[in-house]
Amino acid sequence: MADEPELETGAESAPEAQPSTPGAKLRAAREAQGLSVQDIATRTRIAQRQLEAIERDDYAALPGIPYAVGFARAYARAVDLDEVAIAADVRSAVHNTDMGATRYEAFEPADPARVPSRTLAWTAAVIAIVVIAGFTIWRTQLLTPPTGEEIAEQQEQRPAQSQQPAAGAPVAAPVTGPVVFTAVDDVWLRIYDEAGERLKDGTMKKGESFTLPADAKGPMILTGRPQALTVTVGGKAIAPLGAADRTIADVPVNAEALLARAAPAAAGQVPAAVPARTPARTSAPVGTPSIQAPVPASATPAPAPETPAPSAGN
Repeated sequence: MADEPELETGAESAPEAQPSTPGAKLRAAREAQGLSVQDIATRTRIAQRQLEAIERDDYAALPGIPYAVGFARAYARAVDLDEVAIAADVRSAVHNTDMGATRYEAFEPADPARVPSRTLAWTAAVIAIVVIAGFTIWRTQLLTPPTGEEIAEQQEQRPAQSQQPAAGAPVAAPVTGPVVFTAVDDVWLRIYDEAGERLKDGTMKKGESFTLPADAKGPMILTGRPQALTVTVGGKAIAPLGAADRTIADVPVNAEALLARAAPAAAGQVPAAVPARTPARTSAPVGTPSIQAPVPASATPAPAPETPAPSAGN
C-alpha cells in the first residue's frame, strides 16, 4: 500500500506524448498560438481544405509531392516552426507511401504567400500585350508603303497646282547645286522620273542621305511621312513637302520646283492677287459723249441760214 502513492506521483510527472507526424506538429503549433485553420489560410494564401489535408497527413488529397512540401513549408513559416525540418519530414512521409512510389516531380512550387495575386498577374499581362501590339502597329505603319487608296485620297485633297507660272511672277534665279534628301527618322519613300523609272525606292534610315541625279527628268516623290525628310537645293533648306503623317504623291522634286515652292514660305508672305485688267479705251476729248449715248436736241447745232445766190445782172 505504501508503494501506491509513489506510482501515482510518477504517472503525473510523466511528460505528455509529443506529436510525431508533420501534420500533427503543425496542428499543435497552430493550437498553441490560438489560431484557426482559416487564420493560416489567410496568412499563406493556401486553401483551407489543403491545410486540413496537411494536418491529417493526407498528402494524396494534394495536387502532387512538390505542392505537399511547399504548402507544409509555408504552414511551418506561419506558425514559427523550422520549415526545413518540416519539409524533410513531409518528403520522408510521402516517399514511404504509395503516392511517393508512383508520383515523382522534380520541382517545388514557390511560396504561395510571395506569389503575386492572380488579378495583378492578369493586369500586367494585358498591359504588356497592349504595349507590344501598339508598338507593332506603329512600326508597321512607319515602314509600310502607302496604299493606292491613301495615294488617291491625298491627290484629291491636294489642291490643283498650275503647271505654268502666274503672269507677273518673278523669274527664279538660275539654279545651282544638287538636290539632297536627308532622313531625320526612318522613312519609306519612292523617287521616280516622268517615265516611271525608280531612282530611289525603299526605307531610308535615320541620318541617311540621297542625292538626286542631275540628269533626272521630271522627278517626283511618294512617301507617307514627309516630315521625316529634310530637302536642300545647293545647301539651301526647302520647306516640308507636305503635312505630317499625310501621304504625298507625284510631288515634283526637281530643283526649280523645290525653289519655287520654298520662295513664298521663306518670305513668309502670301502672293498678292493680280488685279483684273480693264479693257483699253480709245482716247477722246474730255466730255465727248460716247457713240451709244443719245445726243440731246438742245445740243444739235442750228442749220446755217441760206445765202441768196447773186443775180446775173450784178
